[in-house]
Amino acid sequence: MKHLRYFEALAQHGHFGRAAEACAISQPALSLQIKELEEILGAPLVERGSRQIRLTSLGEAFALRVRDILRAVDELEDLARASHGPLAGRLRIGVIPTVAPYLLPTVLKRLSERFPGLDLRPREAVTQKLVEDLVEGRLDTAIVALPVSEPSLAEVALFEEEFVLVRPREDAEKPVPNSEMLREMRLLLLEEGHCFREQALSFCNLSSSLPRDLMEGSSLTTLVQMVSAGIGVTLIPQMAVGIETRSAQVSVARLGPPRPARTIGMVWRRSNPLSEQFGLIAEIVREVGGASAGSREGAR
Repeated sequence: MKHLRYFEALAQHGHFGRAAEACAISQPALSLQIKELEEILGAPLVERGSRQIRLTSLGEAFALRVRDILRAVDELEDLARASHGPLAGRLRIGVIPTVAPYLLPTVLKRLSERFPGLDLRPREAVTQKLVEDLVEGRLDTAIVALPVSEPSLAEVALFEEEFVLVRPREDAEKPVPNSEMLREMRLLLLEEGHCFREQALSFCNLSSSLPRDLMEGSSLTTLVQMVSAGIGVTLIPQMAVGIETRSAQVSVARLGPPRPARTIGMVWRRSNPLSEQFGLIAEIVREVGGASAGSREGAR
């Protein structure tokens, strides 16, 4: 099993150094383990280059089966954990970047208080990466914007959250623009890969493939600070208002109906034996997130 886990990490990262870091071992030790596995099999799994590695045809086929084996072994462990009662042990939980800074600290605190035996291992990534890691068994559950539409994953909606408009402070008394007016303004958006970007574009009836006078940022913090500098306007989720606008020269306004919103939920593999326990975690996330998303502080 040790050999298989090291090989799976190498196949995922395509680089001995990054794979070794992910496995918390030295690069020479990882290389030795892969060589031992190749000796056991009697055939090479990896073509070694100076900068990166490439899997052989056997290595590619082997990697697919290794993922299935490791996922099955993890689910056997989860089955045993589920029979012991309260949640305990490792919990790998993913969160999208437009939720993590605002929700995760309180959620983790409450989970630790309720389930002191949990070894919480949070990971922040965009939805596509989280879904991939869930399907391949590298995560146990994730907090994302729904739907994700992956047949192998169960989805549980937790709460609805509105988007609010952030614009320069001097625009506070101006009429709140509608979606058509926003299309004519300089709209600041998250870079491609973030689901929140696509949701904002959808509200404004804009296609992400159309050339527009759009500006991009890597985080909501960057977008709000750009608005503060007078560069444009942006949309942010309600839960982000308190943190992101407290040090910025901006005004916040609720948009008119139909107001843009998103559904935040949890997803996990349907085959995971801990599904019932994940329902307990979902209730905690619903409680924390509902209070955060329902706050109107700073919006008018």
